[in-house]
Amino acid sequence: MKTEHSLSPPSQTEEAIDLPEPLRPTRRRLPTWAIVLGVLGLILMGLIGLRLLRGPRATREQSLTALTQPVETSPLTVRVEGTGSVVAQDTVNLSPKIAGRLESLYGEQGDPVQAGEILAQMEVGTLTDELRQGQAQLAQAEADYAKALAGNRSEDIRRAEAEVTAAQSQVTLAATQLVRYRELAAQGAISQSELDQYVTEADSAAANFEQAQAQLEETASGSRPEDITAAAAAVAAAAAQVAAVETQIEEAVIRAPFDGVITQTYATIGAIVTPTTSASATASATSSSILAISSGLEVEVDVSEANIAQVQVGQSVEIVADAFSQQVFSGEVKRIAPEAVIENNVTLFQVVVTPLTGLDQLKSGMTVDATFIGETVVDALMVPTVAIATEAGQLGIQIADDEGNPTFQPVTVGLTQDGKTQILSGLEADDQVFIDLPEVERERPSFPP
Repeated sequence: MKTEHSLSPPSQTEEAIDLPEPLRPTRRRLPTWAIVLGVLGLILMGLIGLRLLRGPRATREQSLTALTQPVETSPLTVRVEGTGSVVAQDTVNLSPKIAGRLESLYGEQGDPVQAGEILAQMEVGTLTDELRQGQAQLAQAEADYAKALAGNRSEDIRRAEAEVTAAQSQVTLAATQLVRYRELAAQGAISQSELDQYVTEADSAAANFEQAQAQLEETASGSRPEDITAAAAAVAAAAAQVAAVETQIEEAVIRAPFDGVITQTYATIGAIVTPTTSASATASATSSSILAISSGLEVEVDVSEANIAQVQVGQSVEIVADAFSQQVFSGEVKRIAPEAVIENNVTLFQVVVTPLTGLDQLKSGMTVDATFIGETVVDALMVPTVAIATEAGQLGIQIADDEGNPTFQPVTVGLTQDGKTQILSGLEADDQVFIDLPEVERERPSFPP
């Protein structure tokens, strides 16, 4: 039998029962901060549970996205960079061949000059007097040579013939007298000593006759060959002396050897200039050169050994001078040095570039940056340069394996441009390259092999 219980309130007639204070039930509310902490705890437990449910795969995917980049393929134009300076194509320091005082200077720094133009004049001193003296000696020698070459005149011959006739008459007279004096000596009319005196006079007359005949023959036949040769030699010696003085006077005139521009002046008027091949560093009262001229411009660029294979004669070059940083001038490779130089333990090759534009702006001595433009690779594999590392002495890159873990992959690199490096072998397109390793990899201790 089911018993029913009534929960109706007590009637007014029922007597109220008072319970003691400790036994009376109470209703307390929780503080707000406790409720907030409880809710946050429940949320945190839910997130932890969700992470546990998703597993490490989601974490690994997020890490790969943040730490890796895919290998890209893009067109790559070979660009080799180098630094250098603008230099004169042809330059020369002008100085006299003989030390002397600078008399005149006809050019200033920056003036254009033409080949053969007079730029300076040295004092000639006594050279002018020596030249006049030499010219007079030359004239005398030439006259003597002409006389020897032409022979004697007719009046000289007639004079020689007259001398022969007179000498012959003297011989005849002496011979006639000698016969008579011999007869007188035989008769005892004169002494022997007197006869000897007449004999001597006859012999002397005969000798004079022979000499007159010889002189006539010489005069009639002209000059002897050896006399003509001696006269010719005297002319040559006098002419050489005149030429030597004229050369010294000509060398005192300083002329431009080629078209160009005066780049430096070292000596002032009145300065003593000595002959040498190197210029003085500063202008002063004494100098080793008068001035310097140059012609044309070239750019000398230092290219590293690693990039020199990408540079060819005739290749286009972009030139940017520090003085004109907002302008790009064009140029062309003229020649490549066949021998390297080592500077600060770096092997460099000097490349000479001919500027095609900016010739009116570029100045000798300016510092420039040069970029050599090469061929374009259509599909070059490019990775961030920071991703390249070395492990056990081998160049390579950390790439993600199938599980997303870093794996070292050896590679062969090419050109580096704009923070990216070309990969020639070792990687494929879309490979994931680590640009930063996960925390575990960075904290993992490394042990020497």
